Order: sequence, then structure tokens, then C-alpha cells
Amino acid sequence: MTSLLEVEALTIGFGDAPPVVSDVSFAVEAGQTMALVGESGSGKTLTCRSVLRILPEAAQVRGGRIQFSGSAHQVDLLKAPERQLRSIRGDRIAMIFQEPMRSLSPLHRLGNQVSEVLRLHRSMGPTEAKRRVLEQFEKVGFADAERAWRSYPFEMSGGMRQRAMIAMAMVAQPELLIADEPTTALDVTTQAQVLGLINRLKEDTGMAVILVTHDLGVVANMAQHIVVMNKGRVMEAGSAADVLGAPAHGYTKKLIAAAPMIPDVAAPAKPATGKDVILDIKNVTKSFTMRAGGWRKPVVVTACKDVNLQVLRGKTLAVVGESGSGKTTCARVALGAERPDPGGEVIFAPAVGAAQIAVHDMTPTERTAFQRQAQMVFQDPYSSLSPRMRVMEALTEPMEIHRLGSRSERRDKAAEMIRWVGLDPEMLNRYPHAFSGGQRQRLSIARALTLDPKLLVCDEPTSALDVSVQDQILSLLEDIRDRANLSYLFISHDLAVVARIADEVAVMRAGVIVEQAPPDTLFYNPRHPYTKALIAAQPEPDLARPIDLELVSKGAGAPTTWPEMFRFDGTSAPALRELEPGHMVRCHA
Repeated sequence: MTSLLEVEALTIGFGDAPPVVSDVSFAVEAGQTMALVGESGSGKTLTCRSVLRILPEAAQVRGGRIQFSGSAHQVDLLKAPERQLRSIRGDRIAMIFQEPMRSLSPLHRLGNQVSEVLRLHRSMGPTEAKRRVLEQFEKVGFADAERAWRSYPFEMSGGMRQRAMIAMAMVAQPELLIADEPTTALDVTTQAQVLGLINRLKEDTGMAVILVTHDLGVVANMAQHIVVMNKGRVMEAGSAADVLGAPAHGYTKKLIAAAPMIPDVAAPAKPATGKDVILDIKNVTKSFTMRAGGWRKPVVVTACKDVNLQVLRGKTLAVVGESGSGKTTCARVALGAERPDPGGEVIFAPAVGAAQIAVHDMTPTERTAFQRQAQMVFQDPYSSLSPRMRVMEALTEPMEIHRLGSRSERRDKAAEMIRWVGLDPEMLNRYPHAFSGGQRQRLSIARALTLDPKLLVCDEPTSALDVSVQDQILSLLEDIRDRANLSYLFISHDLAVVARIADEVAVMRAGVIVEQAPPDTLFYNPRHPYTKALIAAQPEPDLARPIDLELVSKGAGAPTTWPEMFRFDGTSAPALRELEPGHMVRCHA
């Protein structure tokens, strides 16, 4: 039987350098999911982009063959005329890209961009195309499909943009779907639903899937066949049961060992200490007025409502929830970047016994001091560092702004901080593009540390990283916290990451905290249906423990579908109640 796609001895290089993809071969059967697994820089994405011939201009295909045998006649994709390729791209073969902000036009609404696929490849009229796109938006998890249709990419969160990319790739029901890290930017509940959606579409249409990922938990829930790549070569290939159950290559074993998991046994409870609060978020509600377009009235969106959180000095408070739950808005309010609605306030205590500061009522002098003591590590290390500044300039700039030290002292401090994050001071003269994603995230952390802050707000600092790099960054953050007595407000959608680093966990859904407790209580006695859904949605690299999609859909569904104790309609959520010491749950009495 002929495979749907056959890649034979593919070799890709740049200039006179050795090949970055060397002698890669694999086959994909119709209706099968094949996972390409490996760390960043292993050649996974280049291999997949060569299927559609959308490689960088400087890339050279030095050898190999890519045979596609779909519903029409067979074609060698490396030799096909450009006109024939254009009829295949987006129709018979579709691709979900990893970085949706770079792949979506900032000048066109999401609905128009997704419907373009149907107009080009299906000659579909505007009305029918819109109907199909709205159906697809609902399938990938948009709560308001009409609003998503009218929105521009910059009006959406990273997770929402990725959902739009997935809808664009799947709306034409392709024969082969290439998914390049399709769930990296998604929260675990949406990830579980999207993986289930891809599986259902695969079963309904016979579509094949090439899944490019570093998440072995996703692989265990999706793939029948696995190809493990490292440094452009295939290290191991075989059925998912063989590769995950009995890995033969040392590199595969390393990837499996680095995969974050919620521990099976609860950690011993940490001894209680006196409350030394460095950051106190009190009754914070934040609303935004959204442009509605045309003659319609502007829409008021409440990003977070009645949020009360305390970060203890030297401890980590994790805020967990799906994209759009209000986590980042809370962080921006905490740092003074957004002003809360009347009635809310944020109090910062720079040192034990020091006078407390109301963050949103500071004088210019107090604000300057606060900005030195509270820093942020952003989710995207690509956009948080200027591509025009060398690393030395990026690390010394905060000290220059705050007029700290002489030029030589600033350079010494930059060298010290880059050593703290495990990089060589010789790298200070490079530009950010010369570093991998994990290295750039280390640089972002180093930049935040140059001012010797007391509080670090980490907004999804590991979400875009490989599992092995993620493990290194978490170890680094733990080490720095202990060495410098830092306090962390840690934002994440990954419960396995939170289980490792947090002292207290607050779970957010639709702008409100639904459950809060220490991790050893929350993960082993979850009470709220949404917390249960988050835990059930966490993928593990074990074929015997698949994601329970039914439990996920119950907890991630509308609040009107929850059990009666937790159910509510509209914005009338029940109060947050203490069901046991230190364990708060939003429920009816």
C-alpha cells in the first residue's frame, strides 16, 4: 500500500555549512498521526516546511524526495511546478504554524483571513464561507464566534490567535495536516479539546497528521508513530508504544525524563510561617471598553472581578487558568501598568517593617523606586528583547535608566547576571537572534535581575520552551529565588510546572478565582469542577493514562452546566468560601 506521504533521505543545508537536516526518512499513512519529536533546533520545522516548499530563501535542499499520494495523482513535492504547489497548499495539505502573530495579517479581521481559504480553494460565496468559518470557530473553542470573526489578531490573546490558526488550517478539511507545535500557546483545557477535535476530524475524513512537538504528553495522546530527531538526524523511530514504553536511544530517554508531570504522591505540607506579605491585591476588578464597530454600542468586558491575592516574601504564588481568564491583567494591575476599577487597590511592602505603598497612588519618586523593586519576565522572549540592541546594551539599559553605578560597574553587573542564568559573559556582544528560545528566556530573566528586584512577575516564562529547556529554566528560577530571597507572582496554564515551583496556587476562570490552596492540597483534593478539568487535561507521556476528554469538557464548559453547588449564570458567581483551613473554593453555601 502506498503511503500518503513519503520522505526519503531529505538533506537541507545553508551556504557552505554542514547540513542542518541530514538523511531524514519517514512515511505517513492516511488516517495516521505521526509525531516529529525533538528539542528546538533539531530540524523538525525545516523538515515539515520542506513538504510545502516554504523554506527560508537561503536554505538549500541538497538531496532527497518527498512523494505525496493524495486523492489526485502522485506528485514529487520537491519538483512540482509552483502553480501546482499553490493548489495543494492550504487545500490538500494545510499547516498550523507555531507563532500565530507572525502568520496572521495584522491588517485583516480573523474571519476574512480564515474564509479566504474557502474562497480560494472551494470557490465558496461570502455567506456560505462565513457560516462554515463560524462553525469552525466554535469547534476550536471561541466562546463568541461572531466577535472572533470581527476581531483583528492584535485584539486577541496568544491562545486565541492560535485557535484562529487552527481553524484556518482545518476549515477546508485537508488530506494532510502539518501541525507545528499547535498547542504550545494554549492552556491545557483548550489543548485537550483541540487535540480531541483533530482526532475527530482525522477519524471523520481519513486525514493524516504530522505533529511537530516537544511535548511527549501530547504525543502519547495523539500519535501512532514517533520519529525522534536531534541535530538534524533521526535518533529513533517506531510505534508510540515502543518508543514511549521502551525507549532505546539515550536522547529519547532524556526527553521522557524531562517531561513535567504532576507528582503521583502529595508532597509533605510545608510548615506554616507568619504572614510577611510583599504584595497585597485587594478587591481588584478591571473592565475594558471594546470597540464594537459600525453603529453598535461599545462593549464592556470585565477581565477580572473581585480578585484578592497575597504574595508572601520569599515565596511563589502561582495564578493558573486558561487563555483569557484574566491572569495577565491581574499581573499588569499588580505592577501598576493598568489601573483597577474604583474600589480595588494594590499594596506593596518593599521590606519587612517598611512603610506600605499604594501602587496606584504613588508619587513619581515612589514609582521609580517601585519599578526597581518589581520586575517582569515576559512570555515571549523573542519580542521582549530589542533585535537592534546587543545583549550588553539590553542588560545595562535598566541600570542606565535608574542611574545606577558607573559604566564599568554596569558592565560588571551585566556579566554577573548572565553568569547567574548559566550563560557565558563572552555572549554579551551578540544580538538576541544569535540565541535559542531557551537562551533568550535566560537573557530576559537576567535583564529583570540587573536592578536587584524584590518581586518578580513571571508571565508564562516556560510556555514556549522545550521540556528539557523548561526544566533548566524552572531550576534556575528556584535557585535565584532561594539565593536572592525573591518573591514570585508566577502566571501559567501548566499545572505540572506549577506543582513544582509554587507555594500557593490560585485557579482563575473567566476573570474570577474559583479555587485557591497550597499545591499539596489543590492537586490531591480538588473541589471545583474547573480545577478538576485542568488536572484531567494535563497530558502525560504514558499511553495508559490518556486525557479524560469527558471530564475536561464538563469542567471547562459553561458555568450553567456545573454541579449545582458551583453553578451560576451570567456574572452572579457565588462567594469564595473556605471549605477547610487554607482551601478556598467558589461555591454556594
